[in-house]
Amino acid sequence: MAFDLDALGDSRRSSYCGEVNEKNIGSIVTLMGWVHRRRDHGGLIFIDLRDRAGLVQLVFSPHAGQAHEKAHELRSEFVIAVTGVVRPRPKDTENPDIATGAIEVEVSSLKRLNDSAPLPFVLEDDTGVAEMTRLKYRYLDLRRPSLQKKLILRHQVTQEARSYLSQNGFIEIETPVLTKSTPEGARDFLVPCRLSPGLFFALPQSPQLFKQILMISGFDRYYQIVKCFRDEDLRADRQPEFTQIDAEMSFVDRDDVMAVMEGLVERIFKTAGHAMSLPIQRLTYAEAIGRFGLDSPDARFGLELKDVTAIVAQCGFKVFTDAAASNGVVKAICVKGGAAFSRKDLDDLTAIAVSFGAKGLAWVKITAEGWQSPIAKFIDDDVKKAIESGLEASVGDLLLFAAGKPSIANTALGRLRLNVGGRLNLIPKQGFNFVWVTDFPLLDYDEAEKRYVAVHHPFTAPMYEDADRLDIDPLSVRAKAYDLVLNGTEIGGGSIRIHTSGMQSRIFEKLGISAIDAQDRFGFLLEALQFGTPPHGGIAFGLDRILAILTGSDSIRDVIAFPKTQKAADAMSDAPSTVSAKQLEEVSIRVVKKT
Repeated sequence: MAFDLDALGDSRRSSYCGEVNEKNIGSIVTLMGWVHRRRDHGGLIFIDLRDRAGLVQLVFSPHAGQAHEKAHELRSEFVIAVTGVVRPRPKDTENPDIATGAIEVEVSSLKRLNDSAPLPFVLEDDTGVAEMTRLKYRYLDLRRPSLQKKLILRHQVTQEARSYLSQNGFIEIETPVLTKSTPEGARDFLVPCRLSPGLFFALPQSPQLFKQILMISGFDRYYQIVKCFRDEDLRADRQPEFTQIDAEMSFVDRDDVMAVMEGLVERIFKTAGHAMSLPIQRLTYAEAIGRFGLDSPDARFGLELKDVTAIVAQCGFKVFTDAAASNGVVKAICVKGGAAFSRKDLDDLTAIAVSFGAKGLAWVKITAEGWQSPIAKFIDDDVKKAIESGLEASVGDLLLFAAGKPSIANTALGRLRLNVGGRLNLIPKQGFNFVWVTDFPLLDYDEAEKRYVAVHHPFTAPMYEDADRLDIDPLSVRAKAYDLVLNGTEIGGGSIRIHTSGMQSRIFEKLGISAIDAQDRFGFLLEALQFGTPPHGGIAFGLDRILAILTGSDSIRDVIAFPKTQKAADAMSDAPSTVSAKQLEEVSIRVVKKT
């Protein structure tokens, strides 16, 4: 049977499937959606009809005549419209797992609006189908209830964010998508310009310069929910195009920005059904690195790092003594009950430490007979006792040590901490732990390029009390920067900006950016800073990351309607793709194949 050519005709939907309930009993409703499941019980035919609001059970009885005959021909994902009366389900047939489980609709009229080809995979939440297949047929994947709920929550979160920011005096202003390439960080996506042969726009990595210009323009408070683009290697929490909640404020210092943004985060989590207490805990960068090894600390569990450099500085183990003598550190964690780890477990942990720059991993099992470890013979009993005391270790525990440059030792042990926490199920599956990380270093030193680089970006203001050390001890200068970390993931970052042209030029010089290069890259900003720029600062939140955490998703791809693959490709539309020679000629581009 062909579907109805007249399509809807006079039919109009009276409500969504998932919204029909006991209040509608006795009412006639018209519903439209997809056939989710069909069950033929001989005389009676049951159809689960699905739309974005949920499922409702339809009943087709023989006395419904033509509607009953048509129901025999329905298959999964056929699109139909039905009219019928809402009635309570027979006793003991209710389904408490769905919102409409107490009722059903006895159908009197059925329209078959469209058919569906056999599906490449079953549209169930636990289907187990390969992600590449799901992304190729994303329009089908998006019919799954779990993904629809995530995208509906995304809508609700963005609406609440807009409402909160508007209520707090922020003005939504769009900034350009075609802009100037200002390489400082990730690679730009470049766009050739037909009207200016040989010249290129760049897609913005963030609206950073434009939102600062808006503060100079006197708008005082700006925001937008904006697409950003970065050509970087991908992972589960990265996409080449992603969305930020971006905001900037004038006449503020960092405490002002952080207070307003805490209210925004509270509103977002309340929208998702989660309460949070304010104010949010704060850690300095030094505290975060010292205790957790990373600047995005997961403070939901213990295993905190301890500095044992002073204890082992004169011990007999050369790796430790060399680190202490060369301004390095020896850091350790005590894994309670970790003495049960196998040699393979320890080899795996060593490989992880090495992958993050460590030269190796020293380990000790505390047993009733003493230390079991390759380094035990190098360390005398007094030092062993001091180490055990400092780490609060006892029989059955495992001690893990990393030694070397502070950046390497902390990072390697911080990553090991997360791995061990996962292995031992120490990381809570539920709940949210927020922490602000403040007082970041303003600069770092790139050994490969032999120059200073900005830890955040080159427009970040130094702490006022540190600014006089820029020339004599630049690595000791702290930034007026702040990151918001949730469950060990950075979900937002910002800073107070430099608002004087003199300081901005001074930072560019410190970064090895010549006056000519600075003018070429950022000339419009440097010029604008000369015309009465107010003190200002802001923040950008990763909307995709926040939603992935809120929904318990393993990847941000699950909270983006049309994401890219790990290779930055769109499996559904087959982008990126080749273009014609004529198109390339129009933009003065010649493709050179790599050999």
